[in-house]
Amino acid sequence: MSEIDPHATRTVGALATPESQPLVVSRRVFLCSAGGLAAAVTVPHRAAAQSSKEGTDAGADTPSAATHRVVLQINGQRYELSLEARTTLLDTLREVIGLTGTKKGCDRGQCGACTVLIDGRRVNACLTLALMQEDKDIQTIEGLERDGTLHPVQAAFLTNDAFQCGYCTPGQICSAIAAIDEIKQNMPSAVSRNVRGESIPIDAAEIRERMSGNICRCGAYSNIVSAVDAVLKS
Repeated sequence: MSEIDPHATRTVGALATPESQPLVVSRRVFLCSAGGLAAAVTVPHRAAAQSSKEGTDAGADTPSAATHRVVLQINGQRYELSLEARTTLLDTLREVIGLTGTKKGCDRGQCGACTVLIDGRRVNACLTLALMQEDKDIQTIEGLERDGTLHPVQAAFLTNDAFQCGYCTPGQICSAIAAIDEIKQNMPSAVSRNVRGESIPIDAAEIRERMSGNICRCGAYSNIVSAVDAVLKS
């Protein structure tokens, strides 16, 4: 057996160093090794991602939510619909039934453009689900006219020029109808001086307070107040 050479070398990767010297890895070897490790980690990750994507694509036709049967009474007509539970009354009116008179403004209950009447009370259609209004009496701007005759509030808006672009007008009119009914029933507002069931004085402050939930970006507020005041005093 030959003697072991104390200066024999050992090989690490492509680098040979004397046994007696500390192991030194060149920059090239380090980068090659790091690149190989990154590739080993990345390939399985990409394969898993691709598999996940394929699984998602395979189920793309699966319905996202179950539908429910709902019966709505709108403008005196009965509608039997199949809707997702999350469908708002506003989207049902506009996208499903085709009653586009009710407008989508902010879609967050802040502008009042989507105001409709439900059992005589004003409601923001964007904030209520269609399933919650089953068998209730829903009125939209399309249902106010009777036999070719405009509702008194519609006529007053025309007479008093209470609109400009008209986008907010359907909601303004529905809200005004409810506000007038509230005043006639002596339901007080935040500015009412009488809160004990006595007759509520009709003035601009009272009307403005009750109509404050409806925004007119064109600024036709003064004429809107005049239109509501005219109906109240007619």
